[in-house]
Amino acid sequence: MTPNTIEQSAAFVRMDDALSLGRLVRRVRKSQGLSLETLAGLCGLSMRFLSELENGRETCSFVRIMRVLDTLGIELYASPPEDTTT
Repeated sequence: MTPNTIEQSAAFVRMDDALSLGRLVRRVRKSQGLSLETLAGLCGLSMRFLSELENGRETCSFVRIMRVLDTLGIELYASPPEDTTT
């Protein structure tokens, strides 16, 4: 996805903390009709991990989070700070 495509998308959600990410994961999982058990099987992760992620646990493994996002089709983007030196 190019930067122009990213800017045109209205579906972007700002992630300020682990709880925001967890809520997004839960919303997408439910919109896809997946139970925690089904998603756990698809990701190869435990239901406990998924529950902790959805509830905003701050110490969840980044690698595992990325596996969940990939399984759900959620793309993660980062935006560097604007250059204020010019």
